[in-house]
Amino acid sequence: MKPPILPKRLVGVNLKMYFDAPSTTAYITAIAKFVAPPASISTGIFILPSYPCLASASDLLDMTPQVILGAQNCHAEDSGAYTGEISPLMLKQVGCRIVCLGHAERRRAPFNETDEVVATKAEAVVRNGMIPLVCIGEKSRSGIMSEGVGIAVRECSPQVMSVLRAVPGDAPIIFAYEPVWAIGAQEPASADHVLAVVKSLKQLIGTVEERADVRILYGGSAKPGTWGTLKEGVDGLFLGRFAHDVGNFERVVREVEES
Repeated sequence: MKPPILPKRLVGVNLKMYFDAPSTTAYITAIAKFVAPPASISTGIFILPSYPCLASASDLLDMTPQVILGAQNCHAEDSGAYTGEISPLMLKQVGCRIVCLGHAERRRAPFNETDEVVATKAEAVVRNGMIPLVCIGEKSRSGIMSEGVGIAVRECSPQVMSVLRAVPGDAPIIFAYEPVWAIGAQEPASADHVLAVVKSLKQLIGTVEERADVRILYGGSAKPGTWGTLKEGVDGLFLGRFAHDVGNFERVVREVEES
Protein backbone atom coordinates (compact mmCIF):
# COMPACT_ATOMS: atom_id res chain seq x y z
CA MET A 1 0.00 0.00 0.00
CA LYS A 2 1.42 3.38 -1.04
CA PRO A 3 1.99 5.65 1.99
CA PRO A 4 -0.19 8.78 2.14
CA ILE A 5 1.42 12.12 1.29
CA LEU A 6 1.53 14.78 3.98
CA PRO A 7 0.88 18.44 3.21
CA LYS A 8 3.77 20.76 4.02
CA ARG A 9 1.72 22.55 6.69
CA LEU A 10 -1.13 21.23 8.81
CA VAL A 11 -3.75 22.69 11.10
CA GLY A 12 -6.07 20.36 12.95
CA VAL A 13 -8.66 20.35 15.70
CA ASN A 14 -9.65 17.74 18.25
CA LEU A 15 -13.35 17.93 19.05
CA LYS A 16 -12.88 15.50 21.97
CA MET A 17 -16.27 14.66 23.53
CA TYR A 18 -17.59 18.20 23.58
CA PHE A 19 -19.78 17.97 20.46
CA ASP A 20 -22.97 15.97 20.00
CA ALA A 21 -24.05 14.68 16.58
CA PRO A 22 -25.95 17.77 15.37
CA SER A 23 -23.24 20.21 16.47
CA THR A 24 -20.57 18.04 14.85
CA THR A 25 -22.49 18.13 11.58
CA ALA A 26 -22.85 21.92 11.80
CA TYR A 27 -19.15 22.36 12.58
CA ILE A 28 -17.91 20.16 9.75
CA THR A 29 -20.37 21.72 7.30
CA ALA A 30 -19.00 25.16 8.16
CA ILE A 31 -15.39 24.03 7.70
CA ALA A 32 -16.22 22.41 4.36
CA LYS A 33 -17.85 25.66 3.23
CA PHE A 34 -14.79 27.63 4.33
CA VAL A 35 -12.42 25.64 2.11
CA ALA A 36 -14.80 25.15 -0.82
CA PRO A 37 -14.15 26.90 -4.17
CA PRO A 38 -13.38 29.65 -4.92
CA ALA A 39 -11.23 29.41 -1.77
CA SER A 40 -7.78 28.04 -2.46
CA ILE A 41 -6.39 26.51 0.74
CA SER A 42 -3.05 24.73 0.47
CA THR A 43 -2.72 24.11 4.21
CA GLY A 44 -3.76 20.60 5.22
CA ILE A 45 -6.77 20.71 7.52
CA PHE A 46 -7.84 17.82 9.73
CA ILE A 47 -10.74 17.30 12.09
CA LEU A 48 -11.10 14.64 14.79
CA PRO A 49 -14.77 14.08 15.69
CA SER A 50 -16.14 11.54 18.15
CA TYR A 51 -16.45 7.95 16.91
CA PRO A 52 -20.25 7.88 16.35
CA CYS A 53 -19.96 10.89 14.04
CA LEU A 54 -17.20 9.57 11.78
CA ALA A 55 -19.38 7.96 9.11
CA SER A 56 -21.63 11.01 8.72
CA ALA A 57 -18.58 13.29 8.78
CA SER A 58 -17.01 11.23 6.00
CA ASP A 59 -20.15 11.71 3.90
CA LEU A 60 -20.10 15.47 4.53
CA LEU A 61 -16.45 15.68 3.48
CA ASP A 62 -16.80 13.42 0.46
CA MET A 63 -16.56 16.41 -1.89
CA THR A 64 -13.95 18.21 0.23
CA PRO A 65 -10.81 16.04 0.04
CA GLN A 66 -8.57 18.83 1.35
CA VAL A 67 -10.19 18.37 4.78
CA ILE A 68 -8.72 15.23 6.34
CA LEU A 69 -10.96 13.17 8.57
CA GLY A 70 -9.34 11.64 11.62
CA ALA A 71 -10.18 9.62 14.72
CA GLN A 72 -9.25 10.37 18.31
CA ASN A 73 -7.82 6.93 19.14
CA CYS A 74 -7.90 3.26 18.12
CA HIS A 75 -7.04 -0.25 19.26
CA ALA A 76 -3.89 -2.01 18.13
CA GLU A 77 -5.79 -4.96 16.62
CA ASP A 78 -8.00 -4.91 13.53
CA SER A 79 -10.59 -7.26 15.05
CA GLY A 80 -11.17 -9.50 18.03
CA ALA A 81 -12.81 -9.82 21.44
CA TYR A 82 -12.20 -6.21 22.50
CA THR A 83 -15.57 -4.96 23.68
CA GLY A 84 -15.94 -1.20 23.38
CA GLU A 85 -12.71 -0.69 21.42
CA ILE A 86 -12.31 0.81 17.96
CA SER A 87 -10.69 -1.11 15.10
CA PRO A 88 -8.17 0.76 12.93
CA LEU A 89 -9.42 -1.26 9.98
CA MET A 90 -12.94 0.05 10.49
CA LEU A 91 -11.65 3.61 10.86
CA LYS A 92 -10.02 3.26 7.46
CA GLN A 93 -13.22 1.83 6.03
CA VAL A 94 -15.32 4.82 7.15
CA GLY A 95 -12.91 7.31 5.59
CA CYS A 96 -10.35 8.21 8.25
CA ARG A 97 -6.90 9.17 7.04
CA ILE A 98 -5.38 10.20 10.40
CA VAL A 99 -5.62 8.67 13.87
CA CYS A 100 -4.60 10.58 17.00
CA LEU A 101 -2.64 8.50 19.50
CA GLY A 102 -1.01 9.06 22.86
CA HIS A 103 -2.88 12.20 23.85
CA ALA A 104 -2.00 13.35 27.36
CA GLU A 105 -5.53 12.40 28.41
CA ARG A 106 -4.83 8.83 27.28
CA ARG A 107 -1.36 8.61 28.82
CA ARG A 108 -2.63 9.45 32.31
CA ALA A 109 -5.13 7.63 34.55
CA PRO A 110 -7.47 5.90 34.04
CA PHE A 111 -6.03 4.74 30.68
CA ASN A 112 -2.30 4.93 31.56
CA GLU A 113 -1.12 4.27 28.02
CA THR A 114 2.62 3.72 27.82
CA ASP A 115 5.03 4.59 25.01
CA GLU A 116 4.96 0.93 23.99
CA VAL A 117 1.15 0.87 23.76
CA VAL A 118 1.16 4.05 21.68
CA ALA A 119 3.85 2.67 19.37
CA THR A 120 1.90 -0.56 18.84
CA LYS A 121 -1.17 1.46 17.91
CA ALA A 122 0.91 3.59 15.53
CA GLU A 123 2.03 0.45 13.74
CA ALA A 124 -1.61 -0.63 13.42
CA VAL A 125 -2.59 2.73 11.96
CA VAL A 126 0.19 2.55 9.38
CA ARG A 127 -0.65 -1.07 8.60
CA ASN A 128 -4.11 0.12 7.63
CA GLY A 129 -2.86 2.87 5.35
CA MET A 130 -3.49 5.82 7.67
CA ILE A 131 -1.21 8.38 9.28
CA PRO A 132 -0.50 8.31 13.03
CA LEU A 133 -0.79 11.65 14.79
CA VAL A 134 1.20 10.99 17.95
CA CYS A 135 0.94 13.43 20.84
CA ILE A 136 4.13 13.94 22.82
CA GLY A 137 5.00 16.26 25.67
CA GLU A 138 6.74 16.63 28.97
CA LYS A 139 4.99 16.68 32.34
CA SER A 140 7.77 18.48 34.20
CA ARG A 141 8.45 22.19 33.96
CA SER A 142 11.27 24.51 34.94
CA GLY A 143 11.42 28.29 35.17
CA ILE A 144 14.95 28.18 33.77
CA MET A 145 14.85 28.13 29.97
CA SER A 146 17.79 25.80 29.31
CA GLU A 147 16.75 23.41 32.06
CA GLY A 148 13.16 23.34 30.80
CA VAL A 149 14.25 22.51 27.26
CA GLY A 150 16.50 19.73 28.55
CA ILE A 151 13.65 18.23 30.56
CA ALA A 152 11.32 18.38 27.57
CA VAL A 153 13.76 16.71 25.19
CA ARG A 154 14.60 14.04 27.76
CA GLU A 155 10.93 13.19 28.37
CA CYS A 156 9.82 13.43 24.73
CA SER A 157 12.68 11.50 23.12
CA PRO A 158 11.49 8.03 24.26
CA GLN A 159 7.96 8.90 23.10
CA VAL A 160 9.33 9.74 19.64
CA MET A 161 11.79 6.88 19.30
CA SER A 162 9.33 4.18 20.33
CA VAL A 163 7.09 5.21 17.40
CA LEU A 164 9.96 5.50 14.92
CA ARG A 165 11.09 1.99 15.81
CA ALA A 166 7.59 0.57 15.44
CA VAL A 167 6.61 1.80 11.98
CA PRO A 168 8.22 1.31 8.56
CA GLY A 169 10.64 3.94 7.36
CA ASP A 170 8.47 5.00 4.42
CA ALA A 171 5.45 5.74 6.63
CA PRO A 172 4.66 9.41 7.23
CA ILE A 173 4.19 10.42 10.87
CA ILE A 174 2.83 13.50 12.56
CA PHE A 175 3.98 14.38 16.06
CA ALA A 176 2.00 16.94 18.04
CA TYR A 177 4.25 18.52 20.65
CA GLU A 178 2.04 19.50 23.57
CA PRO A 179 3.74 20.23 26.88
CA VAL A 180 1.35 18.66 29.36
CA TRP A 181 1.57 21.71 31.58
CA ALA A 182 0.44 23.95 28.68
CA ILE A 183 -2.70 22.02 27.77
CA GLY A 184 -5.73 24.06 28.77
CA ALA A 185 -3.55 26.89 30.08
CA GLN A 186 -4.24 30.58 29.51
CA GLU A 187 -1.16 30.90 27.31
CA PRO A 188 0.84 28.48 25.16
CA ALA A 189 4.42 27.60 26.00
CA SER A 190 6.89 30.32 25.06
CA ALA A 191 8.09 30.42 21.47
CA ASP A 192 11.73 30.10 22.56
CA HIS A 193 10.93 26.94 24.49
CA VAL A 194 8.89 25.34 21.72
CA LEU A 195 11.37 26.15 18.97
CA ALA A 196 14.31 24.84 20.97
CA VAL A 197 12.53 21.58 21.85
CA VAL A 198 11.26 20.99 18.31
CA LYS A 199 14.69 21.69 16.85
CA SER A 200 16.24 19.07 19.13
CA LEU A 201 13.53 16.54 18.33
CA LYS A 202 13.95 17.08 14.58
CA GLN A 203 17.68 16.51 15.00
CA LEU A 204 16.90 13.28 16.85
CA ILE A 205 14.54 12.15 14.09
CA GLY A 206 17.22 13.00 11.53
CA THR A 207 19.53 10.40 13.08
CA VAL A 208 17.12 7.62 12.08
CA GLU A 209 18.02 6.27 8.65
CA GLU A 210 15.49 6.00 5.83
CA ARG A 211 12.86 8.00 7.65
CA ALA A 212 10.12 9.44 5.39
CA ASP A 213 7.99 12.51 5.96
CA VAL A 214 7.70 13.58 9.57
CA ARG A 215 5.83 16.68 10.68
CA ILE A 216 5.92 18.24 14.13
CA LEU A 217 2.96 20.40 15.09
CA TYR A 218 2.54 22.49 18.20
CA GLY A 219 -0.46 22.09 20.48
CA GLY A 220 -1.13 23.24 24.02
CA SER A 221 -3.31 26.37 24.14
CA ALA A 222 -2.38 27.42 20.59
CA LYS A 223 -4.47 30.34 19.28
CA PRO A 224 -4.30 33.24 16.79
CA GLY A 225 -0.83 34.73 16.91
CA THR A 226 0.84 31.48 17.99
CA TRP A 227 1.76 30.52 14.43
CA GLY A 228 3.59 33.78 13.77
CA THR A 229 6.00 33.08 16.62
CA LEU A 230 6.59 29.42 15.69
CA LYS A 231 6.40 29.22 11.89
CA GLU A 232 10.17 29.03 11.43
CA GLY A 233 10.39 25.80 13.40
CA VAL A 234 7.11 23.88 13.44
CA ASP A 235 5.01 22.41 10.65
CA GLY A 236 1.59 23.47 11.86
CA LEU A 237 -0.76 23.61 14.83
CA PHE A 238 -2.96 21.12 16.67
CA LEU A 239 -5.84 23.03 18.25
CA GLY A 240 -8.19 22.24 21.10
CA ARG A 241 -11.18 23.99 22.64
CA PHE A 242 -10.30 27.43 21.30
CA ALA A 243 -10.91 26.13 17.77
CA HIS A 244 -14.29 24.64 18.65
CA ASP A 245 -15.50 28.03 17.50
CA VAL A 246 -15.41 27.80 13.69
CA GLY A 247 -14.44 31.45 13.37
CA ASN A 248 -11.40 30.95 15.57
CA PHE A 249 -10.37 27.89 13.59
CA GLU A 250 -10.66 29.80 10.32
CA ARG A 251 -8.55 32.66 11.72
CA VAL A 252 -5.72 30.30 12.57
CA VAL A 253 -5.88 28.58 9.17
CA ARG A 254 -5.73 31.95 7.41
CA GLU A 255 -2.69 32.95 9.49
CA VAL A 256 -0.88 29.78 8.43
CA GLU A 257 -2.06 30.10 4.83
CA GLU A 258 -0.97 33.74 4.46
CA SER A 259 2.46 33.45 6.05
